[in-house]
Amino acid sequence: MSALSSKYADVFASIAAGALQRELERQLPFEAIAALKRAGFTGVRVPEELGGDGATLPELFALLVELAAVDPHVPQALRGHIAFVEDRLNAAPSPERDDWLRRFAAGELVGNAVTEIGNVALGDTATRLTETADGYAISGSKYYTTGSIFAEWIDATAVTPDGTEVAALVSTATDAVTVTDDWTGFGQRLTGSGTAVFDGAPVRIEHVHPFGERFAYQTSLYQLVLVAVQAGIARAAARDAADQVANRARTFSHGNAAQTRDDPQILEIVGRIEADAFAAEATVLHAASALQTAYDARGGDAATRDAAKRAAELASAQAQLTVAPLALDAATRLFDALGASATSTSLALDRHWRNARTVASHNPAAFKARIIGDAIVNGAEPPYEWAIGVPRSASA
Repeated sequence: MSALSSKYADVFASIAAGALQRELERQLPFEAIAALKRAGFTGVRVPEELGGDGATLPELFALLVELAAVDPHVPQALRGHIAFVEDRLNAAPSPERDDWLRRFAAGELVGNAVTEIGNVALGDTATRLTETADGYAISGSKYYTTGSIFAEWIDATAVTPDGTEVAALVSTATDAVTVTDDWTGFGQRLTGSGTAVFDGAPVRIEHVHPFGERFAYQTSLYQLVLVAVQAGIARAAARDAADQVANRARTFSHGNAAQTRDDPQILEIVGRIEADAFAAEATVLHAASALQTAYDARGGDAATRDAAKRAAELASAQAQLTVAPLALDAATRLFDALGASATSTSLALDRHWRNARTVASHNPAAFKARIIGDAIVNGAEPPYEWAIGVPRSASA
């Protein structure tokens, strides 16, 4: 066990203790996230001299897989925060940058608000900033605002009066911001991925930055957090398979042993689930090393930065294509090792498949496969940003 893993072992264990009950009762993990804040997890990547752990990206992603194995909702809820911290780490040194990093180390959390739903044209942003005497006011509505219901700040995309797309950091300590837990997906139901409404909420001038200036490998990092969640789900399926088989009293008359735990066919299934989890985690950590290279290249020449950015994007895409089926396979094989009693709603073992399937649906795997193939065969540049919406001809 690494030093970082040891540091957070107790808080991870406390989160694990309530995970099943939260799932059964649809209780958002407010206390779990509060415990992580108190433990300093919001500052894992923050340099030690600013109060954080100074973790590398592979170290961070190893922790995310561990955390996802005890409750996959929690690391996904931290996804926007992880990206915003990374953005500040990549920013030019300044007192403001260091102040934010100290805030994160002290437990402040940033949520996410990018996607708009409804009849929004592809590539458009309906959320607007208007000028005020003190800076700006933001108005609009966002969906999939993962983690924002737990956060002190929301990192929201918007458009300025002159039409520039920006990222605006909005304080949630105002009645002009409302975050609702109305996510209706069948999995990952506790991530706080509902609606955020901004009704003229104040935004300081220094909290607005052109979106195009965000850190270079942001897309690959956003995606790899989801892949780490899937790897954690595979690990949870392996854990539950082993535990259920080891403690199963009933067996079948046409099985291969007097006890299920000694049946070689059942043991083979458990072994395959464990191998799926092993491969999933190893893939995440390998991709995280590519992201670390991109971070380390931030001060290098343009060619070095571009090459590292490209490698990180392709590594993240390949990890997505590899880990998603591993997690889904592990969550399905779990039931092959057990009897019908494993489908009891009190065990909620179906949550592993539902959660894995939901996370895997965030970005179409078919598109990622095509992008990788085009890059390998034709040397094509992968897209680093994309949008979703109604085609302009249909929205007109």
